[in-house]
Amino acid sequence: MLDQIACPRDLRGLDDDQLDRLADEIRGFLVAKVSRTGGHLGPNLGVVELTLALHRVFDSPTDKIVFDTGHQAYVHKIVTGRADGFDALRQEGGLSGYPSRAESEHDVVENSHASTALSYADGLAKAFVIRRDNRHVVAVVGDGALTGGMAWEALNNIAAAKDSKLVIVVNDNGRSYTPTVGGLAQHLASLRTDPRYEEVLERVKTRLVRTKLVGPPLYDTLHAIKRGLKDALAPQGLFEDLGLKYIGPVDGHDRPALEVALGQARNFGGPVIVHVITQKGRGYAPAENHEEDRLHSPGAFDPQTGALLAPAVAEWRDVFRDELVKIGADRDDVVAVTAAMTYPTGLDGFATANPERTFDVGIAEQHAVTSAAGMAMAGLHPVVAIYSTFLNRAFDQVLMDVALHRCGVTFVLDRAGATGDDGPSHNGMWDMSILQVVPGLRIAAPRDASRLRDLLREAVDVDDAPTVVRIPKGMVTADLEAVDVVGADRLDVLARSRRADVLMVAVGPMAGPALDAAGLLEAQGVGVTVVDPRWVKPVSPDLLDLARGHRLVATVEDNGRVGGCGAALHLALSDAGIDVPLVAFGLPQQFLPQAKRAALLTGAGLSGPHLASDVAAALAALDRPAHSAHEAATDRR
Repeated sequence: MLDQIACPRDLRGLDDDQLDRLADEIRGFLVAKVSRTGGHLGPNLGVVELTLALHRVFDSPTDKIVFDTGHQAYVHKIVTGRADGFDALRQEGGLSGYPSRAESEHDVVENSHASTALSYADGLAKAFVIRRDNRHVVAVVGDGALTGGMAWEALNNIAAAKDSKLVIVVNDNGRSYTPTVGGLAQHLASLRTDPRYEEVLERVKTRLVRTKLVGPPLYDTLHAIKRGLKDALAPQGLFEDLGLKYIGPVDGHDRPALEVALGQARNFGGPVIVHVITQKGRGYAPAENHEEDRLHSPGAFDPQTGALLAPAVAEWRDVFRDELVKIGADRDDVVAVTAAMTYPTGLDGFATANPERTFDVGIAEQHAVTSAAGMAMAGLHPVVAIYSTFLNRAFDQVLMDVALHRCGVTFVLDRAGATGDDGPSHNGMWDMSILQVVPGLRIAAPRDASRLRDLLREAVDVDDAPTVVRIPKGMVTADLEAVDVVGADRLDVLARSRRADVLMVAVGPMAGPALDAAGLLEAQGVGVTVVDPRWVKPVSPDLLDLARGHRLVATVEDNGRVGGCGAALHLALSDAGIDVPLVAFGLPQQFLPQAKRAALLTGAGLSGPHLASDVAAALAALDRPAHSAHEAATDRR
């Protein structure tokens, strides 16, 4: 059946038996493909029937379908003609793991940050009204995304746009990554756990099928069930108090019932909520039985058992996990805060040991940060573990709620720098630029496991300012020991030559490539000092003193070059009147495509050979004043 589907219109000629076989084939296809490449398996197994129903009821790409978040769009990709691309899913040059406008006209938004789809959909629907364009907009929103405040801001505005042809599908599986948390989650869970759940689904389905009316009369017909049996079980009151019409709950794996509900929502002519109950990991026993996250986003695995194929290796988050547990045992004032990322960030160990001191706030980064500020004001020391790219969403709270009040909050930014497989929205390459502007905030960049342990403890010892510890994704590297420690700030010197030609400032995990470059330069007769400042913000006066004794300073960081550590050091040198040229190496200020971390770093010139070549060119340019060292390095790249 799958070979017959090249576009959504091919679905409309299939009968029920064919559609059921197609759903089974899609699940088998997903398991087979994702088992080789890794990817978001559990969420997509749960939306097979829903996606088929959406594309049979709505006319994509004329009608717009927006997913929140986009990791549940694999089935959408399959039925829009991209099944052949799944062999290279999330690989360099291959199919994106999220919607991609470059891939298909059926993809509207390249969204992988949660709680945004309703705002996109609101804008699209309003534009269609103004342009008198008779098109529908569908926002498929996971219940986890509804834990984000932006979703509720959008709902408030959508409810006031009575003419918007906007259908909101709440994909309620009780989970974002792990079980969804918060009052809303408990409200939705009351439906799934009530013993009358199956009876409700059947009665709603029967009433929907029997009702032939459309538009407002439909809702009068359904009034009894909405205010009667359903009122005790379903959360429609939550939405109808906002002025939104509500249909549901609908069994998300009963495709005919879904098509009826979606068709009636489409015909209403205004904003409608369709509440769909789905099962994450549906149809694949290893996912259904995986309690942690229903195989949300596994690496390569055995399709027969679901067991991961890669051997267990120590990752950066594992080191953080173990050390935070030890810190929590030593200090009862330390608490942990996360935004629906307990397992992915490594907070699960602390949560197991200290459940009463662990707070998962749902996908609500802004709330997480300001709540942490409140805890700090009351004498606790919060450790907020979050992906680097997601901290962008809470910058105002870091600046005005934490830093302004000199709150002792430690932010541990996982997946900092180039992350790779999840594409441009997940690269954590912005944090050191954004956070440079925050007064009083300190940033630590550990180069290895030992430094991560040390710097994490140093960070939580600071109780009068925010601190940040940033760690990359993936396997932790071998420890790189210092050959010397200099200055009051205890900068680690990793390599030193008799000649003081180049001071290479290595930021965090860039210490390895910097040492490789130093070795190559030494072979060319260039003297290199490699230093790891450990704390990269603020710029240490000891680092300025080191720079004063060298011909050239080169900074190496896995952050965007604009406004990063190199830029901060350049400004500090200028302010101090130290006339030493500086060349800054970092990630280009672009949205980087998906690829492995190593490939992205190499492509950005952040490998030992590239750095050595560029530094040599910059040194040579010092003898040609009209051509700056920075220009020479840029030319070489």
